Amino acid sequence: MADPLAWLGPALDGLEAAGLRRTLRHRRGPAGRTVDGLVNLSSNDYLGLATHPRVAAAAADSARRWGAGSGASRLVTGSTALHRELETALASWKRTEDAVVFSSGYLANTGTIAALAGPGDLICSDALNHASIVDGCRLSRAEVAVYPHGNVADLDRLLAAGRDARRRLVVTDGIFSMDGDAADLTAICDTAADHDAMVMVDDAHGCGVVGPDGRGTAAAQGCADRVDVTMGTLSKAFGTAGGYVAGSVDLCDWLRNRARGFVFDTAPPPAVAGAALESLAVSRDEPWRRARARDLARRLAGALGLPEPAACIVPRVIGEAQAAVEVSAAMERAGMLAIAIRPPSVPPGTARLRLTVTASHTVTDIESAAAALSAALASLRRSASRPTPPTARAGAASDTGDRLGTRQRA
Repeated sequence: MADPLAWLGPALDGLEAAGLRRTLRHRRGPAGRTVDGLVNLSSNDYLGLATHPRVAAAAADSARRWGAGSGASRLVTGSTALHRELETALASWKRTEDAVVFSSGYLANTGTIAALAGPGDLICSDALNHASIVDGCRLSRAEVAVYPHGNVADLDRLLAAGRDARRRLVVTDGIFSMDGDAADLTAICDTAADHDAMVMVDDAHGCGVVGPDGRGTAAAQGCADRVDVTMGTLSKAFGTAGGYVAGSVDLCDWLRNRARGFVFDTAPPPAVAGAALESLAVSRDEPWRRARARDLARRLAGALGLPEPAACIVPRVIGEAQAAVEVSAAMERAGMLAIAIRPPSVPPGTARLRLTVTASHTVTDIESAAAALSAALASLRRSASRPTPPTARAGAASDTGDRLGTRQRA
């Protein structure tokens, strides 16, 4: 009998040849400032709370009191007073009427978008939105219009063209996860208001880091009260796990009834809810953490000659996937963990090192990282400009053709 999965081997070989095959890295300890002896420049733990003693103790205490697992979905028997306490705390912090906690930010986005829009509706989505937004748009079965990154004029045109839609939803990242820039939320809210459209902001990389009290990108831009739906995560700045949506009472009640990622998903473990509650408290008690993280991110960008980041993400685009892998390997040899980000996470030809800075880093870490990356890039340029012997050049041409062909087929 033929093996119906026989195609997988050649397909994986194709990923390997194109520099796109990924492998898991199994660390041997906590992911803090360092990972297995390497300075960690690839973590979303922006405030350094994942290993905070108070947060870890809260997780352990909650597990002892409430058990290791929730046992059911929130709408059956999985919801605890601890989950509700977390939602109330999030709403108070975000200054909204209510909040809904999901098991992950991915589920929050896919569930919320599909609950707000459907056939006969129009969703306008930024071209660089996170994959969870893209998947939520697909699941909704609404008409989806993608506008060029940050192009509010084009957004206005798309909304005008969709004036006959039953409902209109504009969805955007607050801080874009691979580029580190911020959406112009004030302009987006103005445009949406002109067309009676809902506005949803995925602030996974802004919440806890930017704005007054870390309340996020919309708060930083002074338009938080004009955003109808705010999604955020507990797995990045707050160092735990899960996602949430904050907004009106009616919005949150609708999501509890119609967001499939909430209705059909087992409730987050109590330990996660307890840890997230404590993370919120620590972020309030230690505001220096977000100030430090953002200051160090600006230092790193400045040392590399890059634009000032909107939060803690400092991307350095390399180009081809294999080149990014080589630069990442050079960084590791210098004691730095900076994972190469390749398609499909970013568009072809824009593979990069996505450097992330946390409150746990030191000034020395940042200076060393900038020096190591500059040296790695200089080495890559020298290698690219080095003349290739005729015999090697012929082989390289054939290999390049194979790689391009494989990438196109993939």
